[in-house]
Amino acid sequence: MSARTAVVITASNRASRGEYADLSGSTLAQGLTALGYEVSGPHVIADNIDAIAQQLTQALANKVRLIVTTGGTGVSPTDVTPEATAPFIEKLIPGFGEALRAYSRDKVATSDLTRGLAGTSGHSLIINLPGSKGAVTDGLVIIERLAGHVLDQLDGKDH
Repeated sequence: MSARTAVVITASNRASRGEYADLSGSTLAQGLTALGYEVSGPHVIADNIDAIAQQLTQALANKVRLIVTTGGTGVSPTDVTPEATAPFIEKLIPGFGEALRAYSRDKVATSDLTRGLAGTSGHSLIINLPGSKGAVTDGLVIIERLAGHVLDQLDGKDH
């Protein structure tokens, strides 16, 4: 079995320009570390398809097991993380997004608007989370519940 490595990618035009601190990425990196992952990042990049695709390509080439993005999952014209991620996903896991929306719905009604994807690519799990600290905190709960099982399945372990 491969080590449980993770990378955090923050897709934010304003954070990448230094207009504000990346709180969601740092919260995500700390949370994944607490869950036992060896974490790289957060890597703060512009919310554009080429920048996101470049980070995903690098993470997959480095055989990172868990790739989590934060930001770019809404409906504004600049939110393109799911579009950048989709070509990399071999097996979609729609239940991850459903679990996140169900968990977050009572706290933030607009959580139902996230378009984040989750799925596998080779032996890696890719997850898109919204770009708020609260959404990342909720996402970590779902990651703790589901990611280990997915990674075990990718390693060929029985159900």
